[in-house]
Amino acid sequence: MPEYTDLNTVLQKIPSPDEKARAAAQKQWASCAKPLGSLGLLEDALTEMAALTGQAKIELTPRTVLVLCADNGVVAQGVSQSGSEVTGIVAHALAAGQSNVCRMAALASCRVLPVNMGILDFAPEPGVFESRIGNGTADMTRGPAMTCAQAEQAILAGIELVRMQKEAGVHLLATGEMGIGNTTTATAVACVLLGRTPQELTGRGAGLSDAGLVRKRRAIETALAVNKPDAKDPVDVLSKVGGFDIAGLCGVFLGGALYRLPVLVDGAISAVAALCAVRLCPRASAAVFATHQSAEPAGALLLQALGKKPLITAGMRLGEGTGAVAAMPMLDMALAIYQGSTFADYGMQPYTPQEAQG
Repeated sequence: MPEYTDLNTVLQKIPSPDEKARAAAQKQWASCAKPLGSLGLLEDALTEMAALTGQAKIELTPRTVLVLCADNGVVAQGVSQSGSEVTGIVAHALAAGQSNVCRMAALASCRVLPVNMGILDFAPEPGVFESRIGNGTADMTRGPAMTCAQAEQAILAGIELVRMQKEAGVHLLATGEMGIGNTTTATAVACVLLGRTPQELTGRGAGLSDAGLVRKRRAIETALAVNKPDAKDPVDVLSKVGGFDIAGLCGVFLGGALYRLPVLVDGAISAVAALCAVRLCPRASAAVFATHQSAEPAGALLLQALGKKPLITAGMRLGEGTGAVAAMPMLDMALAIYQGSTFADYGMQPYTPQEAQG
């Protein structure tokens, strides 16, 4: 049985970061045999992980990338060059260990867990975790993508995924997604939360033509006009123009904050889910760790809204959690130094902060 069945209860129970653990991590970094702050954002990331977990002893393994899969009714509007059947095909490849993120995760010693949040006409199969909310969402250009109850159910399902991973001894989570049409839903949610227009934020997703891009923008404009989502209510936004995968990912970030488990953001889709989580509970920001800056138009703006800086800027937009997994070896290397030689080991005095001259 899920530990929580009420979203408001979860939001109230999310703790604040542990400042003593943060200070202890900063002290540990200062003792490392290297110039102060010389690992930049990597130092910051591990320090924030210590504050989140309440432990200056940082562990990054075992780890899992959660790939939330769902279909979107808005595909009927020609917003993607692929049909909805591709979602199920890739989910099958994820379960078989054959997808793109599986190959990257194998190198990063990371487990891949595909989750069926609402794949169209998808029968249960081994290797795909069932957390199904519905048989895909409705076409958001004709009304709400889902009910508010379904949006909350999906968020709670994401929180429950984190609880199970925590109980299994996992120390680090990454977020991934798979769902044809989900750059359209993510862009619609981003437009509402960022106060931007579809003209500004809509990208080509998986390689749309010029005509396809026009259809995608028009679909988002129509969905926003028809549904009038409330920017002050992330659950309302998710229910009207979101997807089961995005709502579930929102829950994963909330769960990370609740259970003190760091969660790596992938691209624009998981970033918009993270922003929903932070808008629901600002303390959830402690569990949100940026990995790369997506090439999607909303990518940089979403990270700015979250107040997060990416470790990688490589123009990536593959999805499946690939960008998040790509950052794992970098974090491993930073941890090796965090746990490594100190100035005392070298028999020398540590560096001390110096005032700037002039």
